[in-house]
Amino acid sequence: MKIAVIGGTGLIGSQVVKNLNAAGHEAVPHSKSTGIDVISGQGLDEAVVGADVVVNLTNSPTFDEASPAFFQTSMDNLLAAARKAGAGHFVILSIVGTDQVPELDYYRAKALQENILAAGPIPYSIVRATQFMEFMDAVLSWTADSDTVRLPATPIQPIAAKDVADAVAEVAAGAPLNGVRNIAGPEIFSLDELGRITLSRKGDNRTVVTDPTAGMFAVVKGDVLTDKDARLAPTRYADWLSA
Repeated sequence: MKIAVIGGTGLIGSQVVKNLNAAGHEAVPHSKSTGIDVISGQGLDEAVVGADVVVNLTNSPTFDEASPAFFQTSMDNLLAAARKAGAGHFVILSIVGTDQVPELDYYRAKALQENILAAGPIPYSIVRATQFMEFMDAVLSWTADSDTVRLPATPIQPIAAKDVADAVAEVAAGAPLNGVRNIAGPEIFSLDELGRITLSRKGDNRTVVTDPTAGMFAVVKGDVLTDKDARLAPTRYADWLSA
């Protein structure tokens, strides 16, 4: 199959392209660096011409109130191009629990993206993943100073980017789900515990203070960042840190 991977040069996209090509498909990466613009629509018709599948891994440049507009415009443009090209399957990557945290602008934006796809004209698949292990350093930086890192005890089930890419490639090469596949890492931590583990393994002597009001995930309640029914990926957090 010919598969157009929009956002195909990023953390997930580059690995998706590699996996699909290794499996014998013709996966072509597209991004701003290759001359496309999902907001203006520049280059999209050319990027998806002849594609059996379109995988959209582009992301909003911000996590704030501007993010819904990004997903609205980019999805409208990409779905129009994919429909014109006759693509029979459209895949996006989303977040476990994205429809359960309307307080977060970015989660609300991802829920909008899912709804646009589900209401669109093309058979589709949504892969929802838990939080990437690769994002832990950024999470720590949001509420850190020279001595402490403040984190809530929100449950989290981190997944390695490699495992996410494997799942996206598998779904892209298969029949449309016309629904959602949830994927997650094999272990559940509280976010403050995960912070302590991460700092310890990095030799960072800062203290993690449990603070239920700290950071973006403070508004997330219960088990929104975990999924007991998800397909579990193989990579454990300690093994990822060691690698």
